[in-house]
Amino acid sequence: MSAAAAARKRGRSASEPGAGAGSGKRRRKADSAGDRGKSKGGCKMNEEISSDSESESLPPRRTEEEEEEEEQEETAQEKKLRLAKLYLEQLRQQEEEKAEARAFEEDQVAGRLKEDVLEQRGRLQKSVAKEIQAPAPADIRVLRGHQLSITCVVITPDDAAIFSAAKDCSIIKWSVESGRKLHVIPRAKKGAEGQPPGHSSHILCMAVSSDGKYLASGDRSKLILIWEAQGCRHLYTFTGHRDAVSGLAFRRGTHQLYSTSHDRSVKVWNVAENSYVETLFGHQDAVAALDALSRECCVTAGGRDGTVRVWKIPEESQLVFYGHQGSIDSIQLINEEHMVSGADDGSVALWGLSKKRPLALQREAHGLRGEPGLEQPFWVSSVAALLNTDLVATGSHSSCVRLWQCGEGFRRLDPLCDIPLVGFINSLKFSSSGDFLVAGVGQEHRLGRWWRIKEARNSICIIPLHRTSRPAAAGS
Repeated sequence: MSAAAAARKRGRSASEPGAGAGSGKRRRKADSAGDRGKSKGGCKMNEEISSDSESESLPPRRTEEEEEEEEQEETAQEKKLRLAKLYLEQLRQQEEEKAEARAFEEDQVAGRLKEDVLEQRGRLQKSVAKEIQAPAPADIRVLRGHQLSITCVVITPDDAAIFSAAKDCSIIKWSVESGRKLHVIPRAKKGAEGQPPGHSSHILCMAVSSDGKYLASGDRSKLILIWEAQGCRHLYTFTGHRDAVSGLAFRRGTHQLYSTSHDRSVKVWNVAENSYVETLFGHQDAVAALDALSRECCVTAGGRDGTVRVWKIPEESQLVFYGHQGSIDSIQLINEEHMVSGADDGSVALWGLSKKRPLALQREAHGLRGEPGLEQPFWVSSVAALLNTDLVATGSHSSCVRLWQCGEGFRRLDPLCDIPLVGFINSLKFSSSGDFLVAGVGQEHRLGRWWRIKEARNSICIIPLHRTSRPAAAGS
């Protein structure tokens, strides 16, 4: 065996038990050989090493100044973009707000137009009765100035003044705010010449024009006196009725005056021209009350003939309604198509012009009086309605004024609350705003002397009507 073969054999035998050590020696030799190649500047070795290095493949590093400049340039562009987006967003929000405002205004206009249409058709019924709170007795203001029982009260359209008349033949104008007397029209003596004009007998009814210019008053002497409402100066005297004048009403928006009388007739007058227009007949007994709104028609309570009538002036025709069993002494229009009436049988009725019978009839509205077994209902001596709402008030001599709520479609009458007042409630009127109710209280009934309540005081009572606050409803 040659010396070279023996050396290879020794190398294999040595690598078998320690292969890791031998490979480490060869790696170190290769590394040292590579170092020697680098020192000699071998081109091939340099190219192989640079191709295997990952650090050499990255782009060259930028300086901090370059990075800051680039960040500043990007921030300015982003700012311009952000401002542009913000401006566009503001424009969009403004347009949305304008659109909402326009829609809200359109809804308001549409709601108002709808109310106007319903009002013209006589079907408007605003719900306010549930909001009314019963006033405390201490909140009721009492105005005293008449010597005898109050027979009628009216309120000026601006709710600033009240006119009251009584069996003492006088008229007093009161300030609502202060409760003081503004003017007094005293009783006129019969047959006396050169005295100020006035009434010489019981005043039964009054009316104020819708513009607050004229006041009309009627008495048992068959006379209608026209006054300037502001200064209570006498203007005209209308004659023509053959018995006591029991009802007066101005047509809203005009100076056309309707009057009715115990002579069973209805007369039409033009106050602005101081002229008589025409007379209508139909009732079978003395007419007790009258009311009117904007249409060229009026409604009357027929007293003992037991009918309610609607008079269509241009057609000279009438509609007749039946429902009460007693004498119908008071009537009031709620809107152009509905009305409320009260009778001495103790009943209160709601009417619609499309039906000849009551839509709702509340019997014994103020309860019963008298000994057990001989009970009789309290007479309903006055009624009032807040225009175009569901709120109604009735008066009697049952020691209270009762407030009612009209149900949906005026087909139900539900009691709300009682307001304590002692005496005959001969007249009731709501203010135009609905903030207060005025009651004319007397010791006697306005049409006679069947009873006398000594505890009562002849007075004007201003009853505040407070409303509960409620959250605004969507679409209201």
